[in-house]
Formats: sequence, C-alpha cells, structure tokens
Amino acid sequence: MKPGGTINSLSIALLNGLSTAMAQNLSYGADNWYTSNQVTVQPITFLDQFQSPIAGNIFIPNSVDRYGNGTGSTNSTTSAPALVVGHPMGAVKEQSANLYATKMAEQGFVAISLDMPFWGSSGGRPMNTVAPESYAEAISAAVDFLGTQEFVDRQRIGAIGICGSGSFVISAAKIDSRIRAVATSSMYDMGAVTRNGIQRALSLSERHDMVDTASQQRWAEVDGANIAITGGTPDVLTPETDAIGREFYDYYRTSRGEFTPPTTTPNMTTHPTVASQPKFLNFYPFNDIDTIAPRPILFISGDQAHSREFSEDAYSRAAWPKELF
Repeated sequence: MKPGGTINSLSIALLNGLSTAMAQNLSYGADNWYTSNQVTVQPITFLDQFQSPIAGNIFIPNSVDRYGNGTGSTNSTTSAPALVVGHPMGAVKEQSANLYATKMAEQGFVAISLDMPFWGSSGGRPMNTVAPESYAEAISAAVDFLGTQEFVDRQRIGAIGICGSGSFVISAAKIDSRIRAVATSSMYDMGAVTRNGIQRALSLSERHDMVDTASQQRWAEVDGANIAITGGTPDVLTPETDAIGREFYDYYRTSRGEFTPPTTTPNMTTHPTVASQPKFLNFYPFNDIDTIAPRPILFISGDQAHSREFSEDAYSRAAWPKELF
C-alpha cells in the first residue's frame, strides 16, 4: 500500500487475510471471534473533531517495534502501514471489524477497529442515531490517532469499510487525502439503499411514508415519547422473514456474531432510530468518487450478493486505479 502505487499490494494483502480467515470456517466462513497470538490488541478512546469520544481497538503486529528500542519480535525499525476498519451499519466493532483488523495485523498492518458515533461504546446520544457525516469524521479521527503513533507510517494509512462502512470510508476519503487507499467488502451505499431499496424496489410513495413517519416521531419525542427504533436485524424469525433478514438474523442474533455493548440492550442492537433514519436520504457517497484518484480503491463483493449493485455502481464511477473483485 505505497503512495502512488497500484492497487495490487492492498488487494493481495487483503485477499490473503481473507483466505486465511476462510480456513477458520466453523461451517459459516470466518470465525468472528478469532484471535491471533501474532497480534497485540489494546482498547483505545480518542476524540473526533466534534470532541465526541470514539471507542476502538488497536491491533499491533508483534513484529512491530512499538517503543523504538527493539521490542518487536523481528527488531523492526521501519514504521508500519496502518488501516482503519469500519463495522457494518448498525453493528459494532466486535462484529466483523475486529476480525478484519486481526487478519490485517497478521499481514503486518497496524489496524484500528472503531465503534461509529452513536453506536457501541462511542459517544453521541441518542444511541443508534443515523449520522453519516459523523461516521465519516470518526474514520478521519482514527487516522489522526494512528498518525500520532511513532510506529505508524503516516504516508501509508488506508481504510477498509465493511457493509455500510464501505460508503462511510469512501465519504471520508473524498475529503481526507491522508487515507491513501480504500477497500470495501460487501459494501452498501446507505444513501441509495435508503432512498431506493435493493434493486430500486422502494417506491416514491414508500419514501414519503418513511419521511412522514420520522417527522411525526420527532413531534412525539419532543412531546415526551420514548425514542422509537426501526429496521436492522429481525429480533425473531417468522414465516414472513425474507432471505436477507434470515441471513442477518443468522449472524447478528446467534452465537455466530451476536454482541450487546454495555451501552445498550439486546432488543436495541442494529436498529437505527426512526427519527434519524431519513438522514441517509441526503447521503450521496459515490458523488465525486472519481476525485479520490490517484489513490487506489478496491471493491470486494460476492458474485451472488444482493448488495453487489452498490460495488458495481461505485466501481463504474471511480477513476483509476481501481479494482472490482
């Protein structure tokens, strides 16, 4: 992941990490709770530009000399490349972001997984608020934190966005040139999917209903009603649960990936608030995506994934160097 280089170094490192993860499979693929004896993990907290606390974990390869005195296992004196890893929309760092960060640290990257503002252990109230500008800012704030570590090379910091965070890292990279390379995995454009649904299945009337519901909920909350939540992962499976909901349930509501941060309760996890959800209607992360060039972008998508349309859209708009895997 060298400045001005091609996509290949990031692509190969990321894919190597993913292929190693697949070997863990536990019948479903990568083990979400995988840990590595090659990596040291530490909890961290830092402030974004809005002075809101962001919670995260930093994953440091044991080969990295953290103290400049030969304490790395290979006695390395070279600053390491680094990555910020964003979790899926509605998830927290313990759900897939920690795994990606661990696997990339095994490849030699210092990596940060972070809780987006209003989620997990990060600041912001009310919890579960949709705030795409704040999400992008948190990614840049994580770059700030990495750049203050003496063992990190400031010229080799990139970002990985998983699911919804794919659109957040692109949003951040458009206005933060310190993010030298971007990779997304199973990316959702959270703006487009909110406006249009999957494969543009959402009608204009349904969009109006969403706005009206959120607007009335704001009145209700001003008048003292409890905060209402919507969407996210089904809490229970019913005969009406669609295939996408069942896949989400299989991860977020079972031991495979279920996690409840100390700041919330199980029935709140993954569900954004009704009143804040329309903020995604104004979120257009792929507009001007071509301005990220000449920094490279890698899009990874399953060839049968229902979210594939978003990676293909972003790829078609991005400028070279770019890769759709």
